[in-house]
Amino acid sequence: MTTETAPLVESPASLHALIEKIDARAARVGVIGLGYVGLPLVLLFAESGFEVTGFDVDPKKAQALNAGESYIRHIDASRIRAAFVDHTRASASIDFEQLASCDAIIICVPTPLGDHREPDLSYVRATADAIAKTLRRGQLMILESTTYPGTTREELLPRFEAGGLTCGRDFFLAFSPEREDPGNESYSAKTIPKVVGGVDGPSLKAAAALYGAVVDHVVPVASAEVAESAKLLENIFRSVNIALVNELKVVFDRMGIDIWEVIDAAKTKPFGFMPFEPGPGLGGHCIPLDPFYLTWKAAEHGVWARFIELAGEVNTSMPRYVVEKTAAALNDAGKSMKGARVLVLGLSYKAGIDDDRESPSFEILALLRARGAETAYCDPNIPVARPGRKHDLHLASVACTRRSFAEYDAIVISTAHAEFKEPDLYRDARIVVDTRNIVSAASVMSGRLYKA
Repeated sequence: MTTETAPLVESPASLHALIEKIDARAARVGVIGLGYVGLPLVLLFAESGFEVTGFDVDPKKAQALNAGESYIRHIDASRIRAAFVDHTRASASIDFEQLASCDAIIICVPTPLGDHREPDLSYVRATADAIAKTLRRGQLMILESTTYPGTTREELLPRFEAGGLTCGRDFFLAFSPEREDPGNESYSAKTIPKVVGGVDGPSLKAAAALYGAVVDHVVPVASAEVAESAKLLENIFRSVNIALVNELKVVFDRMGIDIWEVIDAAKTKPFGFMPFEPGPGLGGHCIPLDPFYLTWKAAEHGVWARFIELAGEVNTSMPRYVVEKTAAALNDAGKSMKGARVLVLGLSYKAGIDDDRESPSFEILALLRARGAETAYCDPNIPVARPGRKHDLHLASVACTRRSFAEYDAIVISTAHAEFKEPDLYRDARIVVDTRNIVSAASVMSGRLYKA
């Protein structure tokens, strides 16, 4: 593990005691939220020799983990069994009173948006209140949920100090942004550099020591606010650049120019260019939501983040663009959208995973239905569509076969799963609308290929 030099601060006795427990692997770690961020952390700490308790409000998750079962496709059940059953370093619970036995508590709960794109911190606040009920001297709390700058200090700190304990002396509080990338086999929770910012010097030392025990590289920064802002910058950078290529896709399409060929040509430049790919819209829990945490906070300070808002407008318009292209393709074939049978390929927001949070596929399916189409989907990773915040499809995946695909008037490729890249699947397809550039015209023998 490597760590950049942290500021020198006078360390209280409680900090020394906590760091000694961490160094000896005697500290018990609690992780709140056992989803795509929290569960990898539980496994990382357990595999590094720590005793870990994972907390969640969903009893089904706790039951599955304690039985050695995985509910996330890219996390192998063998790792769950090793941590929760074979070595019993990890356990899962819905009893939040057990937080009292944890020396370090990491918060990985959702931070969604409200109906008017305002931050919804209800999960963070409820979690902080639960921790405050059992808070004791010597504990370290770290927020990993993406949020606007100031959340750790403004929302968590007052709740924890309300009982009479003082941060930096009696307990410690920090922010460290999650950087999970589900399905990315090149990086893991251990190898991704960990940015850490404390609300004070002792808190930074405690958090850096904890993560330093399990990850390869810790990056301390000056404050929790810097760490909170760094995460937002990472996601806003992607959102704005994806919006740029999505807008260019529409512009170039009107000119009869293939955006994918343009990108391939541009990325031959060995400097000064970073390729981003267009798509049917943004998905996942980060990029579609997190930038608006900053726009909301910026407005509170009398500043309007116009780039972020514009990028959001462009990206959220992409599902409608895809549906319009599908309607035009059907029209070329003499077919009305109303009554047409349309198959959408992929419910997950990116290839190779079963994470469907904020997936643009749901919006595409809803818009198709609103236009009168009979809709279906195919996703080998999601056999039954789960109810979402906005949509409940009441659908099960159709078979990923050439015969199945031939039954539909149009196929819309929304996710670039490896299974969808088999050319033979499209031999008998009538219309293929490809938003991911994974099908060649030669593959669509009896129909028409459109890019959207």
